[in-house]
Amino acid sequence: MKYRQLGDTELRISEVSFGTWAIGGGWGEANDDESIRGLHRAMEAGVNFFDTADVYGSGHAEELLAKATKGKEDEVHIATKFCRSGDIHDLATYSEQAVRQFAENSLKRLNRERIDLYQIHCPPLAILKDGSVFEVLEKLKAEGKIRHYGVSVETVEEGLFCLTVPGVKALQVIFNLFRQKPADLLFPQANAAGVGILVRLPLASGLLTGKFTTSSTFAADDHRNFNANGDQFNVGETFAGLPFTKGVDLAQELAWIGDGRGNMARAAMRWILENPHITCIIPGFKNVKQIEDNLATLEVPAFTSEELVRLKSFYTTDVHAHIRGAY
Repeated sequence: MKYRQLGDTELRISEVSFGTWAIGGGWGEANDDESIRGLHRAMEAGVNFFDTADVYGSGHAEELLAKATKGKEDEVHIATKFCRSGDIHDLATYSEQAVRQFAENSLKRLNRERIDLYQIHCPPLAILKDGSVFEVLEKLKAEGKIRHYGVSVETVEEGLFCLTVPGVKALQVIFNLFRQKPADLLFPQANAAGVGILVRLPLASGLLTGKFTTSSTFAADDHRNFNANGDQFNVGETFAGLPFTKGVDLAQELAWIGDGRGNMARAAMRWILENPHITCIIPGFKNVKQIEDNLATLEVPAFTSEELVRLKSFYTTDVHAHIRGAY
């Protein structure tokens, strides 16, 4: 395992880490025993960072992490998120009383005394600009309830604003071969500001595994079904904002990246890690096999300069115009 510094904090985290949305709920059926085995396998391989949220399975993902990391609280870092269990547009959701309750609930489920990274979960820009939520987070930090705080953002504009807030130490961003925009402006400025970058949805909700066809279907409780067109939350969180059938077609055009790199998924994540401004990727998983396959990203050969130019051109020419939603 290789480790990278989280911005200018003291935390060094595994460059391949894992998100827990899938094992909490919202990606179809998951098995808790298999989820726990996957978490243990990741830690055995040196993974020391997991991302979760209070709304993943209504706290279930946090409870699974508590069980899997018991006794390793000092060596395994956990990031969780808050606000989406309330009305994200209502300032009351970000009041001191509300945020304290969110934090205490997460601490209880995680069975920890401190949250290593506490993130606002995709709030509107107006909430960020109001700024009062950051004052609350500073209080929680001073009290030792949280170690650092950050923001999970949907757009480059939101990310750039967060860089003006001195206490923000991490941004969580959707970034993958289908969604390259943040690399141009946001990532260099975050690096200059000492802010870490956590990459979520590195495989564009599975499109970049290359395993889907235009006739693929998803379970009723899978967001790739109920949010395919942004009916429940930002469409960018599902298939990187691409219409599903278009995404499948584009993925087929990218199949070449898997040649000599094990498979397409590993290659897609290797491409992300070649960006020096990235702290880590946080792919999801449901079982040990997926953990091991994602960890194999570390062994994938680098892309040539010619390949990188080709991939940038592909995004600019063939992909960008089809992305929907805030970006």
